[in-house]
Amino acid sequence: MEKVILVTGANSGIGLALCERLLSEDLGLQLCLACRNMQRAVAARSALLTSHPDAHIDLLHMDVGSVRSVLNAAQEVKARYNRLDYLYLNAGIMPNPQFDLRAFFKGLFSSNVVNMFATAEGLLTQQDRVNKDGLQEVFATNLFGHFLLVRELEPVLCQAGHTSQVVWTSSSNARRSAFSLDDVQHRLGTEPYASSKYASDLLSVALNRHHNSRGMFSSVICPGLVMTNLTYGILPSFFWRLIMPVMYLIRIFTNTFTLTAYNGAEALHSLFLQNPESLDPRAKYHSLTSGMGINYTKARQMDIHDDMSETLYEKLLEMEKSLRRKLKEEEDDKQAYRKYLLQTE
Repeated sequence: MEKVILVTGANSGIGLALCERLLSEDLGLQLCLACRNMQRAVAARSALLTSHPDAHIDLLHMDVGSVRSVLNAAQEVKARYNRLDYLYLNAGIMPNPQFDLRAFFKGLFSSNVVNMFATAEGLLTQQDRVNKDGLQEVFATNLFGHFLLVRELEPVLCQAGHTSQVVWTSSSNARRSAFSLDDVQHRLGTEPYASSKYASDLLSVALNRHHNSRGMFSSVICPGLVMTNLTYGILPSFFWRLIMPVMYLIRIFTNTFTLTAYNGAEALHSLFLQNPESLDPRAKYHSLTSGMGINYTKARQMDIHDDMSETLYEKLLEMEKSLRRKLKEEEDDKQAYRKYLLQTE
């Protein structure tokens, strides 16, 4: 039986590298690329078919940062497939990152240099904004949209006699210090990316608590330091050309510098080869690359409190109810207006 796999943010970077690795592992897959930009999605599909002409690859238009887009896309998924085996929640944004050049040069000559590069701690702040749904953009894209997608796809993820796997692409930047239950959207802080990624770690633990008995298992991975469009957008291209030799040199001393999207997808690919029930629900699976360029995966325990993960889960459920109620009211208003127009014609 073909395994059905949906990957969000699949048109470039780690998502596209994962798709390439999955197809190289097993052509007997039904692969669905869920992307916001359909032009790039078509290009990604063409590239994959060039190297795997017999592959089964579908496209799905979905903007994870839009509640309506997620709900519409989920309906389409349920109409297309009677089940999902793997759901890779990979899409993410870090909008308008601001780089602290002074902190960079200060850290470059300190004992904290490796950690600084690996996590960007102290180097980056982001200018978040509110989207059309009234949600903080980073929170909506990196966390809530994916949460809503999982909720909507429960009928095809949780089936009797069927085991499914949900995999979150987290980050080494996910830090408890950046997250607050009193401000889950990170409206008041300056590190929305770190907050959203730690929240995904919390949410994965909560999903396991609520859904393992129904056959759905959730895991978290960290791709390491990967040079993708997200990373390259932080600084001018000439800077990266200057610093890349230094990055490869640092990799001799730390295995977290995966650097390429292919290497960063190592943990994602590794989980595909394992039984979901055998994975540690409280571990983050890290993509690692040795100084010799050898890829491997290692599990590390996450700094997670059960009470905190459960509280976040409940807050997200309440937020979901509120947004669904708002959408229904808006739809009712539209229908009433249409009816009014028909009566006045």
